[in-house]
Amino acid sequence: MKEEEFDIAEDQDDDQELFEHYRIEVEKGQHLLRIDKFLMNRTQNATRSKIQQSAENGSILVNGKPVKSNYKVKPFDLITVVLAHPPREIELISQNIPINVVYEDNDLIMINKNPGMVVHPGYGNYSGTLVNALVYHFQNLPVNKAGEKKDENGDVVQRTTPSLRPGLVHRLDKNTSGIMVVAKSEIAMVRLAKDFFDRNLDRIYHALVWGDFKEDSGTVTGNIGRHHKDRKKMDVLDDDDETGKHAVTHYRVLERFGYVTLLECKLETGRTHQIRVHMQHIGHSLFNDQLYGGDRILKGTTFAKYRQFVENCFTLLPRHALHAKSLGFTHPTTSNYIHFDSELPEDMQSVITKWRGYAVSMGLEED
Repeated sequence: MKEEEFDIAEDQDDDQELFEHYRIEVEKGQHLLRIDKFLMNRTQNATRSKIQQSAENGSILVNGKPVKSNYKVKPFDLITVVLAHPPREIELISQNIPINVVYEDNDLIMINKNPGMVVHPGYGNYSGTLVNALVYHFQNLPVNKAGEKKDENGDVVQRTTPSLRPGLVHRLDKNTSGIMVVAKSEIAMVRLAKDFFDRNLDRIYHALVWGDFKEDSGTVTGNIGRHHKDRKKMDVLDDDDETGKHAVTHYRVLERFGYVTLLECKLETGRTHQIRVHMQHIGHSLFNDQLYGGDRILKGTTFAKYRQFVENCFTLLPRHALHAKSLGFTHPTTSNYIHFDSELPEDMQSVITKWRGYAVSMGLEED
Protein backbone atom coordinates (compact mmCIF):
# COMPACT_ATOMS: atom_id res chain seq x y z
CA MET A 1 0.00 0.00 0.00
CA LYS A 2 1.35 3.40 -0.91
CA GLU A 3 2.10 5.82 1.90
CA GLU A 4 0.23 8.83 0.52
CA GLU A 5 -2.10 11.42 1.91
CA PHE A 6 -5.69 10.18 2.02
CA ASP A 7 -7.14 13.27 0.32
CA ILE A 8 -10.77 12.84 -0.70
CA ALA A 9 -12.28 14.91 -3.50
CA GLU A 10 -15.75 15.83 -2.27
CA ASP A 11 -17.06 16.73 -5.73
CA GLN A 12 -15.72 14.12 -8.10
CA ASP A 13 -16.26 14.87 -11.80
CA ASP A 14 -17.79 11.96 -13.70
CA ASP A 15 -15.94 13.01 -16.86
CA GLN A 16 -12.58 12.40 -15.21
CA GLU A 17 -10.89 9.02 -15.21
CA LEU A 18 -10.17 7.39 -11.86
CA PHE A 19 -6.75 6.62 -10.40
CA GLU A 20 -5.99 3.98 -7.78
CA HIS A 21 -4.45 5.55 -4.65
CA TYR A 22 -4.57 2.59 -2.26
CA ARG A 23 -4.76 -1.16 -2.75
CA ILE A 24 -5.07 -3.41 0.30
CA GLU A 25 -5.42 -7.19 0.35
CA VAL A 26 -7.04 -8.14 3.64
CA GLU A 27 -5.28 -10.89 5.56
CA LYS A 28 -6.99 -14.19 6.32
CA GLY A 29 -7.01 -13.55 10.07
CA GLN A 30 -8.88 -10.23 9.88
CA HIS A 31 -11.98 -10.05 12.11
CA LEU A 32 -15.15 -8.27 10.90
CA LEU A 33 -14.65 -4.51 11.12
CA ARG A 34 -16.31 -1.46 9.62
CA ILE A 35 -14.31 -0.32 6.62
CA ASP A 36 -14.03 3.29 7.85
CA LYS A 37 -12.36 2.07 11.05
CA PHE A 38 -10.22 -0.39 9.09
CA LEU A 39 -8.89 2.30 6.74
CA MET A 40 -8.20 4.78 9.55
CA ASN A 41 -5.50 2.43 10.81
CA ARG A 42 -3.98 1.82 7.39
CA THR A 43 -3.97 5.17 5.58
CA GLN A 44 -1.92 8.27 6.15
CA ASN A 45 -3.60 11.51 7.27
CA ALA A 46 -7.03 9.85 7.18
CA THR A 47 -9.86 11.07 9.37
CA ARG A 48 -13.03 9.06 9.73
CA SER A 49 -15.08 11.84 8.16
CA LYS A 50 -12.80 11.91 5.09
CA ILE A 51 -13.13 8.17 4.67
CA GLN A 52 -16.91 8.31 5.08
CA GLN A 53 -17.14 11.10 2.49
CA SER A 54 -15.00 9.06 0.13
CA ALA A 55 -17.31 6.08 0.52
CA GLU A 56 -20.32 8.32 -0.10
CA ASN A 57 -18.71 9.47 -3.36
CA GLY A 58 -18.21 5.87 -4.48
CA SER A 59 -14.42 6.04 -4.20
CA ILE A 60 -13.96 3.05 -1.88
CA LEU A 61 -14.27 -0.29 -3.63
CA VAL A 62 -14.28 -3.80 -2.25
CA ASN A 63 -13.63 -6.51 -4.82
CA GLY A 64 -14.32 -3.95 -7.53
CA LYS A 65 -17.66 -2.66 -6.23
CA PRO A 66 -18.38 0.57 -4.30
CA VAL A 67 -19.29 0.10 -0.63
CA LYS A 68 -20.64 2.33 2.13
CA SER A 69 -18.65 3.26 5.21
CA ASN A 70 -20.49 0.67 7.36
CA TYR A 71 -19.35 -2.24 5.19
CA LYS A 72 -17.75 -5.00 7.31
CA VAL A 73 -14.31 -5.95 6.06
CA LYS A 74 -13.80 -9.72 5.69
CA PRO A 75 -10.70 -11.87 5.20
CA PHE A 76 -9.31 -11.86 1.64
CA ASP A 77 -11.28 -8.74 0.61
CA LEU A 78 -9.48 -6.57 -1.95
CA ILE A 79 -9.93 -2.91 -1.00
CA THR A 80 -9.08 -0.09 -3.41
CA VAL A 81 -9.45 3.66 -3.05
CA VAL A 82 -9.86 5.48 -6.39
CA LEU A 83 -9.84 9.24 -6.93
CA ALA A 84 -10.12 11.55 -9.93
CA HIS A 85 -6.50 12.76 -9.73
CA PRO A 86 -3.23 10.83 -10.05
CA PRO A 87 -1.63 9.59 -6.82
CA ARG A 88 1.48 11.63 -7.46
CA GLU A 89 2.66 14.41 -9.72
CA ILE A 90 3.72 12.74 -12.94
CA GLU A 91 7.18 13.36 -14.31
CA LEU A 92 6.93 14.07 -18.03
CA ILE A 93 9.34 11.67 -19.70
CA SER A 94 10.50 12.54 -23.21
CA GLN A 95 10.26 9.49 -25.48
CA ASN A 96 10.99 9.08 -29.17
CA ILE A 97 7.64 7.54 -30.09
CA PRO A 98 6.46 7.96 -33.70
CA ILE A 99 3.31 10.05 -34.16
CA ASN A 100 1.40 10.76 -37.34
CA VAL A 101 1.33 14.55 -37.78
CA VAL A 102 -1.04 15.55 -40.58
CA TYR A 103 -0.77 19.35 -40.16
CA GLU A 104 1.25 21.87 -38.17
CA ASP A 105 1.47 25.65 -37.90
CA ASN A 106 2.59 28.12 -35.21
CA ASP A 107 -0.49 27.52 -33.07
CA LEU A 108 -1.59 23.92 -33.42
CA ILE A 109 -0.75 20.38 -34.48
CA MET A 110 -3.19 17.89 -36.01
CA ILE A 111 -2.44 14.24 -35.22
CA ASN A 112 -3.95 11.00 -36.46
CA LYS A 113 -3.68 8.87 -33.33
CA ASN A 114 -3.00 5.17 -33.70
CA PRO A 115 -5.22 2.68 -31.85
CA GLY A 116 -3.68 1.36 -28.65
CA MET A 117 -1.90 4.59 -27.72
CA VAL A 118 -2.80 6.11 -24.36
CA VAL A 119 -3.19 9.89 -24.67
CA HIS A 120 -1.72 11.10 -21.37
CA PRO A 121 0.16 9.58 -18.43
CA GLY A 122 -1.93 8.22 -15.58
CA TYR A 123 -2.09 5.33 -13.16
CA GLY A 124 -0.42 2.32 -14.80
CA ASN A 125 0.64 4.33 -17.86
CA TYR A 126 3.48 6.68 -16.91
CA SER A 127 5.30 6.20 -20.22
CA GLY A 128 4.59 5.30 -23.81
CA THR A 129 1.77 7.85 -24.13
CA LEU A 130 1.02 10.55 -26.68
CA VAL A 131 2.16 13.17 -24.17
CA ASN A 132 5.54 11.45 -23.82
CA ALA A 133 5.86 11.59 -27.61
CA LEU A 134 4.77 15.23 -27.80
CA VAL A 135 7.38 16.28 -25.21
CA TYR A 136 10.06 14.64 -27.38
CA HIS A 137 8.95 15.97 -30.78
CA PHE A 138 7.84 19.50 -29.83
CA GLN A 139 9.46 22.08 -27.57
CA ASN A 140 7.73 24.51 -25.21
CA LEU A 141 4.19 23.22 -25.58
CA PRO A 142 1.74 25.08 -23.30
CA VAL A 143 0.90 23.08 -20.20
CA ASN A 144 -2.69 22.20 -19.50
CA LYS A 145 -3.10 21.28 -15.86
CA ALA A 146 -6.11 19.02 -15.46
CA GLY A 147 -8.62 20.76 -13.26
CA GLU A 148 -7.13 24.18 -13.99
CA LYS A 149 -9.26 26.66 -15.96
CA LYS A 150 -7.91 29.90 -17.44
CA ASP A 151 -9.57 32.99 -18.86
CA GLU A 152 -8.67 34.72 -22.15
CA ASN A 153 -5.76 36.50 -20.44
CA GLY A 154 -4.29 33.22 -19.26
CA ASP A 155 -5.17 33.86 -15.62
CA VAL A 156 -6.16 30.82 -13.58
CA VAL A 157 -9.78 31.14 -12.48
CA GLN A 158 -10.21 27.66 -11.02
CA ARG A 159 -7.76 25.02 -9.81
CA THR A 160 -7.95 21.49 -8.43
CA THR A 161 -5.23 18.85 -8.08
CA PRO A 162 -3.06 19.19 -11.24
CA SER A 163 -1.91 16.62 -13.77
CA LEU A 164 0.40 18.02 -16.46
CA ARG A 165 -0.83 17.56 -20.05
CA PRO A 166 1.24 19.60 -22.53
CA GLY A 167 -0.80 20.81 -25.50
CA LEU A 168 -3.86 18.69 -24.79
CA VAL A 169 -7.33 20.21 -25.02
CA HIS A 170 -9.22 16.94 -25.53
CA ARG A 171 -8.55 13.22 -25.57
CA LEU A 172 -9.46 9.93 -27.20
CA ASP A 173 -9.75 6.56 -25.50
CA LYS A 174 -6.71 4.30 -25.73
CA ASN A 175 -8.34 2.03 -28.31
CA THR A 176 -10.05 4.78 -30.30
CA SER A 177 -8.06 5.93 -33.31
CA GLY A 178 -8.29 9.17 -35.23
CA ILE A 179 -7.92 12.92 -35.51
CA MET A 180 -6.79 15.01 -32.52
CA VAL A 181 -5.73 18.64 -32.19
CA VAL A 182 -2.82 19.72 -29.96
CA ALA A 183 -2.21 23.37 -28.99
CA LYS A 184 1.26 24.87 -29.53
CA SER A 185 0.61 28.30 -28.00
CA GLU A 186 -1.10 29.55 -24.85
CA ILE A 187 -3.74 31.47 -26.77
CA ALA A 188 -4.50 28.41 -28.91
CA MET A 189 -4.87 26.27 -25.81
CA VAL A 190 -7.29 28.70 -24.16
CA ARG A 191 -9.43 29.22 -27.25
CA LEU A 192 -9.47 25.58 -28.35
CA ALA A 193 -10.31 24.43 -24.82
CA LYS A 194 -13.23 26.87 -24.82
CA ASP A 195 -14.41 25.55 -28.21
CA PHE A 196 -14.45 22.01 -26.85
CA PHE A 197 -16.19 23.13 -23.67
CA ASP A 198 -18.83 25.04 -25.67
CA ARG A 199 -19.03 22.24 -28.31
CA ASN A 200 -18.32 24.87 -30.95
CA LEU A 201 -16.75 22.42 -33.41
CA ASP A 202 -17.63 19.56 -35.75
CA ARG A 203 -16.59 16.04 -34.80
CA ILE A 204 -17.44 12.99 -36.88
CA TYR A 205 -16.73 9.39 -35.83
CA HIS A 206 -17.14 6.13 -37.74
CA ALA A 207 -18.28 3.13 -35.72
CA LEU A 208 -19.00 -0.49 -36.57
CA VAL A 209 -21.82 -1.68 -34.32
CA TRP A 210 -23.82 -4.84 -33.78
CA GLY A 211 -27.26 -5.18 -35.38
CA ASP A 212 -29.28 -3.48 -38.09
CA PHE A 213 -31.29 -0.25 -37.89
CA LYS A 214 -34.86 0.30 -39.05
CA GLU A 215 -34.17 3.95 -39.88
CA ASP A 216 -31.30 5.48 -41.83
CA SER A 217 -30.57 8.06 -39.12
CA GLY A 218 -31.46 8.88 -35.56
CA THR A 219 -30.52 10.57 -32.30
CA VAL A 220 -29.70 9.08 -28.92
CA THR A 221 -30.31 11.28 -25.87
CA GLY A 222 -29.46 10.08 -22.39
CA ASN A 223 -27.64 11.48 -19.38
CA ILE A 224 -24.23 9.86 -18.91
CA GLY A 225 -22.43 9.36 -15.62
CA ARG A 226 -20.20 6.91 -13.81
CA HIS A 227 -21.71 3.41 -13.58
CA HIS A 228 -22.92 2.87 -10.01
CA LYS A 229 -21.58 -0.68 -9.74
CA ASP A 230 -18.58 -0.74 -12.09
CA ARG A 231 -16.49 2.43 -11.73
CA LYS A 232 -14.51 1.67 -14.89
CA LYS A 233 -17.64 2.12 -16.98
CA MET A 234 -20.00 4.93 -17.79
CA ASP A 235 -23.77 4.44 -18.01
CA VAL A 236 -26.98 6.11 -19.17
CA LEU A 237 -28.58 7.22 -15.91
CA ASP A 238 -32.13 8.15 -14.94
CA ASP A 239 -33.08 11.77 -15.56
CA ASP A 240 -33.45 12.38 -11.83
CA ASP A 241 -29.92 11.09 -11.09
CA GLU A 242 -27.89 14.25 -10.45
CA THR A 243 -24.61 12.52 -11.27
CA GLY A 244 -25.56 12.17 -14.94
CA LYS A 245 -24.69 14.81 -17.54
CA HIS A 246 -26.75 15.68 -20.60
CA ALA A 247 -25.49 13.82 -23.70
CA VAL A 248 -26.70 13.72 -27.31
CA THR A 249 -25.35 11.58 -30.18
CA HIS A 250 -26.61 11.82 -33.76
CA TYR A 251 -26.01 8.85 -36.07
CA ARG A 252 -26.43 8.02 -39.76
CA VAL A 253 -26.19 4.62 -41.44
CA LEU A 254 -23.31 4.45 -43.90
CA GLU A 255 -23.46 0.76 -44.82
CA ARG A 256 -25.46 -2.27 -43.70
CA PHE A 257 -23.98 -5.76 -43.43
CA GLY A 258 -27.00 -7.59 -42.00
CA TYR A 259 -25.62 -8.45 -38.58
CA VAL A 260 -23.47 -5.34 -38.14
CA THR A 261 -23.78 -1.76 -39.38
CA LEU A 262 -21.26 0.96 -40.20
CA LEU A 263 -22.37 4.28 -38.70
CA GLU A 264 -21.36 7.91 -38.88
CA CYS A 265 -21.74 9.48 -35.42
CA LYS A 266 -21.79 13.19 -34.68
CA LEU A 267 -21.40 14.40 -31.13
CA GLU A 268 -23.56 17.24 -29.89
CA THR A 269 -21.96 16.83 -26.46
CA GLY A 270 -18.67 15.23 -25.45
CA ARG A 271 -19.02 12.90 -22.48
CA THR A 272 -16.62 10.13 -21.55
CA HIS A 273 -17.25 7.00 -23.70
CA GLN A 274 -20.34 8.76 -25.11
CA ILE A 275 -20.72 6.86 -28.40
CA ARG A 276 -19.88 3.53 -26.78
CA VAL A 277 -22.38 4.06 -23.96
CA HIS A 278 -25.18 5.41 -26.14
CA MET A 279 -24.83 2.58 -28.66
CA GLN A 280 -24.98 -0.04 -25.91
CA HIS A 281 -28.00 1.75 -24.45
CA ILE A 282 -30.00 1.31 -27.68
CA GLY A 283 -28.88 -2.30 -28.13
CA HIS A 284 -26.09 -1.75 -30.67
CA SER A 285 -22.80 -2.17 -28.79
CA LEU A 286 -19.66 -1.36 -30.74
CA PHE A 287 -18.09 -4.36 -32.43
CA ASN A 288 -15.50 -5.96 -30.12
CA ASP A 289 -16.06 -3.41 -27.32
CA GLN A 290 -15.01 -5.48 -24.32
CA LEU A 291 -16.13 -2.92 -21.74
CA TYR A 292 -19.64 -2.51 -23.13
CA GLY A 293 -20.50 -6.03 -24.22
CA GLY A 294 -19.55 -5.97 -27.89
CA ASP A 295 -16.81 -8.59 -27.66
CA ARG A 296 -19.22 -11.49 -28.13
CA ILE A 297 -21.67 -12.49 -30.86
CA LEU A 298 -24.79 -10.37 -30.39
CA LYS A 299 -26.40 -10.91 -33.79
CA GLY A 300 -26.28 -13.66 -36.40
CA THR A 301 -26.55 -17.42 -36.72
CA THR A 302 -25.47 -20.29 -34.50
CA PHE A 303 -23.42 -21.92 -37.26
CA ALA A 304 -19.85 -22.84 -36.32
CA LYS A 305 -18.57 -21.26 -39.55
CA TYR A 306 -20.17 -17.94 -38.59
CA ARG A 307 -18.69 -18.09 -35.08
CA GLN A 308 -15.27 -18.67 -36.60
CA PHE A 309 -15.79 -15.75 -38.99
CA VAL A 310 -16.58 -13.40 -36.09
CA GLU A 311 -13.62 -14.68 -34.08
CA ASN A 312 -11.37 -14.00 -37.07
CA CYS A 313 -12.74 -10.45 -37.20
CA PHE A 314 -12.04 -9.99 -33.48
CA THR A 315 -8.45 -11.10 -34.12
CA LEU A 316 -8.05 -8.61 -36.96
CA LEU A 317 -9.57 -5.82 -34.85
CA PRO A 318 -8.49 -6.43 -31.22
CA ARG A 319 -10.26 -3.30 -29.96
CA HIS A 320 -13.60 -1.51 -30.19
CA ALA A 321 -14.43 -0.38 -33.73
CA LEU A 322 -14.38 3.39 -33.31
CA HIS A 323 -12.44 6.00 -35.29
CA ALA A 324 -12.46 9.81 -34.97
CA LYS A 325 -12.87 10.44 -38.69
CA SER A 326 -12.82 14.22 -38.91
CA LEU A 327 -12.56 17.41 -36.89
CA GLY A 328 -13.49 20.94 -37.94
CA PHE A 329 -13.20 24.18 -35.97
CA THR A 330 -12.35 27.87 -36.17
CA HIS A 331 -8.59 28.43 -36.16
CA PRO A 332 -7.65 30.06 -32.82
CA THR A 333 -5.67 32.94 -34.37
CA THR A 334 -6.68 33.30 -38.03
CA SER A 335 -10.42 32.78 -37.32
CA ASN A 336 -10.66 30.73 -40.53
CA TYR A 337 -12.67 27.51 -40.45
CA ILE A 338 -10.39 24.51 -40.93
CA HIS A 339 -11.35 20.88 -41.36
CA PHE A 340 -9.30 17.69 -41.22
CA ASP A 341 -10.31 14.22 -42.38
CA SER A 342 -8.59 10.85 -41.97
CA GLU A 343 -8.69 7.40 -43.49
CA LEU A 344 -9.90 4.49 -41.40
CA PRO A 345 -6.95 2.56 -39.92
CA GLU A 346 -6.02 -0.76 -41.46
CA ASP A 347 -7.61 -2.91 -38.74
CA MET A 348 -11.05 -1.32 -39.16
CA GLN A 349 -10.80 -1.32 -42.94
CA SER A 350 -9.91 -5.01 -42.96
CA VAL A 351 -12.87 -6.00 -40.80
CA ILE A 352 -15.31 -3.84 -42.76
CA THR A 353 -14.06 -5.46 -45.97
CA LYS A 354 -14.59 -8.93 -44.46
CA TRP A 355 -18.13 -8.06 -43.36
CA ARG A 356 -18.88 -6.60 -46.77
CA GLY A 357 -17.80 -9.83 -48.42
CA TYR A 358 -19.72 -11.96 -45.91
CA ALA A 359 -22.89 -9.92 -46.43
CA VAL A 360 -22.67 -10.37 -50.20
CA SER A 361 -22.03 -14.10 -49.93
CA MET A 362 -25.01 -14.56 -47.59
CA GLY A 363 -27.33 -12.16 -49.42
CA LEU A 364 -27.41 -9.77 -46.45
CA GLU A 365 -26.28 -6.62 -48.22
CA GLU A 366 -28.68 -3.68 -48.43
CA ASP A 367 -30.70 -3.20 -51.59
